[in-house]
Amino acid sequence: MTAFKEGDPTTLGRLYGRTKGHRLRPGQQQLLDDMYPALAVPEEGPVTSQELFGENRPLHFEVGFGGGEHLAYRADLLPDHGFIGAEPFVNGVVSALQHIRDDRLPNVRLHMGDALEVLERVPDAALSFLYLLHPDPWPKARHSKRRMMNPGPLDLFARKLKPGGIFRLATDHPVYCRWSLMQMAGREDFEWMGERPRDFRDAPGGWPLTRYAEKALREGRELWFFQYRRTDSGTP
Repeated sequence: MTAFKEGDPTTLGRLYGRTKGHRLRPGQQQLLDDMYPALAVPEEGPVTSQELFGENRPLHFEVGFGGGEHLAYRADLLPDHGFIGAEPFVNGVVSALQHIRDDRLPNVRLHMGDALEVLERVPDAALSFLYLLHPDPWPKARHSKRRMMNPGPLDLFARKLKPGGIFRLATDHPVYCRWSLMQMAGREDFEWMGERPRDFRDAPGGWPLTRYAEKALREGRELWFFQYRRTDSGTP
C-alpha cells in the first residue's frame, strides 16, 4: 500500500495506465516464467541492497523503466552498483529480461507492478540515483493528480534519496515540462543542477536515450532533461 490518499490533488493514490499489450510469444512467456521469479523484488519486507544483492552497494531505482534499455545501460556501466526497476507493463518487463539475459547483468532486480509500493519499502536515504524518464504526462487538467510529479511522490523520492543523491527526470511533453518545473521550483530538498540554458536540452553523461525518446525525436518533438541533487534540507 502506498501512503498517498486517493482524491487529494497533490498526491497519487495508485498508478494509472495499461499493464498488457501484445500477447506474449511462447519464448517471451517462457522467459517471464523462468527468469523473472529469480530477479523479482520480494513482495514483502524492506527492500535493501543486502537483501537483493547480498552486500551493500550504491542503489539506483527507476520508476517505470519502459523497455528496460536505460536500466540495462546504467547497470552495465556501473557493475558494482545495484539497480531496481519497477514497471507495471508486462511487455516492458519481458523486454528488460531480454536485456538482462543478453548483456549478462547480475546487478538488476525487477518489480512488475506499482513502483511506489516498492519504493515505500526502500529504507530512507538509501538511494544514490532515482530515475523518472518520460512518465505519462496526463495532459488534461482534470487528470493532473495522476501525474507522478506531484508533492506526494516527490516527498517520497526525497525521503528515499540520500543527501547528495541524484534525481533524473526526462519528458518530451511541454505541459509536463512546465508542470515539473513548477512543482520543483518551491522545494528546498532538491536543487537543480543545471548551470547553462542547454543543460535541460542535452542529456548529461551516462544518460542514454530510450527507444521512446528516439521515437519522439524522429517525430519532431523536443526532449527536456532535468537533474536534481538531494539537499540536506527538508521539504518547505
